[in-house]
Amino acid sequence: MSSLIEQAAQRLEQLRNAGVMLPGDTLNKGAEPQPSPQPRVVTSPVGVEESTHLQQSKKVDLDLNALAAQGLLTPNAPRTHIADQYRVIKRPLIKNAMGKGATTLNHANLIMVTSALAGEGKSFTSLNLAMSIAAEMDNTVMLVDADVARPSVLRMLGLPQGPGLLDVLEDQVDMASVLLRTNVDKLTILPSGTPHARATELLASDAMSQLLEDMAKRYPDRIIIFDSPPLLLTTESRVLASHMGQIVVVVHADKTPQSAVQQAVATIESCPVKMLLLNQARSNAAGSYGYGYGYGYGYGYGHDNAIQKA
Repeated sequence: MSSLIEQAAQRLEQLRNAGVMLPGDTLNKGAEPQPSPQPRVVTSPVGVEESTHLQQSKKVDLDLNALAAQGLLTPNAPRTHIADQYRVIKRPLIKNAMGKGATTLNHANLIMVTSALAGEGKSFTSLNLAMSIAAEMDNTVMLVDADVARPSVLRMLGLPQGPGLLDVLEDQVDMASVLLRTNVDKLTILPSGTPHARATELLASDAMSQLLEDMAKRYPDRIIIFDSPPLLLTTESRVLASHMGQIVVVVHADKTPQSAVQQAVATIESCPVKMLLLNQARSNAAGSYGYGYGYGYGYGYGHDNAIQKA
């Protein structure tokens, strides 16, 4: 009997030495209580994705005064004639992008801005359109520099070149790590990325199709503007056009030959919505600033100063 008692006492001592509190025991002075198990917090996949996006995306500050000096729209700037013109230009684009247009469009929130030839103001238009949409109460905007041969968006914004779209397509980087969050609320930038000899093939790849599909559907309130190469000088823009829901073709008034405009529009025949925007159009209207933007839809909506599809 005594050996059983001794064995039980030894077992109790072993348990106490292991830190197990037994009935009747009191915490010794100076001893630290053992921490109780904490509930495990499981973060949902959406939460992880959003957190990662915020952690990885780089924040950049745009010099808004310098942009305004270049004639670009900026938040909280005084009301101007050009700002009002972009309000008119963006309204049908936003309406279509949000599924409130006359017909339902696939990838309606993917909008390509291009031109027939170089030097017609497509990048200037892309930036101003993105800035104007960023002022919306119910929408966010991403500006993609898709002119991979001659990228200019970062240069116009005073930002250094860096990785971007082409690097994502090569599976070299994650999208979140190359996105640039700006000090303009609701505006993010996706650079063109590292120059690549097979840029056209990358833009025509399955990876690009999947990326655009994801971009179009990930955020229902986001409108994505693609500053794309001229239609008659490269093949990249024609490849991109096949994925777009809407296309804006910038035409330089009194400069671009009508034949070039007709050829450019013919290359994007498959896109259901094509807006032709007349840049640097002289206006004799009272109170005008002398230059402005005419616009019109290729599928039939007519406006004053509009260029109709041939």
